[in-house]
Amino acid sequence: MTVSDDAAHTRLVALLAERSARRGQFTLASGRQSTLYVDARLTTMSPDGLALIGPAALAAIERAGWAPDAVGGLTLGADPVSYAIAYASALAGRPLRAFTVRKEAKAHGTGRLIEGPFRAGDRVVVVEDVVTTGGSALRAAAAVRDAGGTVVGVLAVVDREEGGREALEAEGLPVVALAGAGEIVAAMERT
Repeated sequence: MTVSDDAAHTRLVALLAERSARRGQFTLASGRQSTLYVDARLTTMSPDGLALIGPAALAAIERAGWAPDAVGGLTLGADPVSYAIAYASALAGRPLRAFTVRKEAKAHGTGRLIEGPFRAGDRVVVVEDVVTTGGSALRAAAAVRDAGGTVVGVLAVVDREEGGREALEAEGLPVVALAGAGEIVAAMERT
């Protein structure tokens, strides 16, 4: 499912097309080759991107009926998105806590893999900036489950539409994306 086509959605897709999407020959984090690269951080770390993403993601989570306690995912891509959602949730009077899943546990201090106010027993939405294969979301989901949380769904800013959604859904994780690669490519072609 992709969020409905309203003014905020249209603006988010335009921002992703303008700032985050590039054509060329690229090797993705998954190791796959692609002629489209989407560096969502160029949008998710910008003030106007955060202002759009937080409320849009919160609304998408509510439409999905997930009712989480917390949101978070694998650092670094998920971090600004999670924080934007948490901020929007506080403004809406329905606060969600944000957390970060490290790529590996710290070798010092508490040695945690999950940082922030995550609690065992939390219902969690795993957050992704871009879903390609679903591997990062699966790693984050495994960390949440290992720490005693329940993953109720995955929210992605961008679904590259290359099988990641299907891989996550095959593992019992419903997926909501704020934008699809096809929408972003269409917006690039209009400019």
